[in-house]
Amino acid sequence: MENNNKLVVLWTSADKAVAEKMVFMYTLNAKLRNWFEDVNLIVWGPSSELLSNDEELQDYVRNMLNAGVNIRACKACADMYGVTEQIKSMGIRVEYMGEPLTEYIKNDYRILTF
Repeated sequence: MENNNKLVVLWTSADKAVAEKMVFMYTLNAKLRNWFEDVNLIVWGPSSELLSNDEELQDYVRNMLNAGVNIRACKACADMYGVTEQIKSMGIRVEYMGEPLTEYIKNDYRILTF
């Protein structure tokens, strides 16, 4: 699979409207409508705290996981906000994301940031 058919959405915003009206909507549809073969969402920074405290967003994340979206969260950020276990309990992989993000960038993945 060519990297131009792989999407990485980097979600850093603590704004719920941004999550619902752009990040989640586009990410889920990119997977469901086969706009990209490989769809990845990275939860980074303040978005991890927002997600850990919002049941509606958690339900949306479960839908994305069930649809086959790969979701990972930055461990350093989740640890800083004290939400690592909450994020893990949603079925999200929590790991240090600096190197993986760097590899996505170096390998010309399609990357959207919000």
